[in-house]
Amino acid sequence: MSALKESNIVEELTKRKGDRIVGRHVYGNLHGIDPAKLWDEKALREMIIKAAEEANMKLVEVKSWKFEGYHGGVSVIALVIESHITIHTWPDYEYATVDVYTCGDEGDPWKAFYYIVKTLQPEDYVVHYADRSSMPKRPRGGLNALTQ
Repeated sequence: MSALKESNIVEELTKRKGDRIVGRHVYGNLHGIDPAKLWDEKALREMIIKAAEEANMKLVEVKSWKFEGYHGGVSVIALVIESHITIHTWPDYEYATVDVYTCGDEGDPWKAFYYIVKTLQPEDYVVHYADRSSMPKRPRGGLNALTQ
C-alpha cells in the first residue's frame, strides 16, 4: 500500500462525526475450548481473517506464532486499517483471549468477536466493551479544568 493511499485512509477515518475518532474495543475471555482448535495455527489464522471480513474490516497483514510445550499456545495478530484483531490461546487450560478494536464507523467489532465465539464454541465466555473514542475539543487541562 502506498503512503498516499494510507494517508487517504487515515484522513477518511478521522474526518467523521465532527473530526473525532470513533473507537470501539470489544475483548473477552473464552473458556472450555477444544485444545485441538487452540493449537491449530492455520485454522486460527483463517478464522481471524474471516472475522475481519464479517466485521467489514480491511485486512493489512496477519502474523502468527506457535509456542510449544506446557503453557504454550498460539498467538494471531491481524492488523486491519481500522486497528486490530488478536487471539492468544492456552490449550492446556482450554482458554483463549480475544481482542477486537476498531476506529471509525465502518467496522463492527461485535461481529468479529461473535464470529470467533461461534467458530471456537467455548463452553463459557466473558465479553467486555470500552468506548475509546476521542473527546470533542475541550479546555487545556482535560475534563478536570471544567470542574475547577
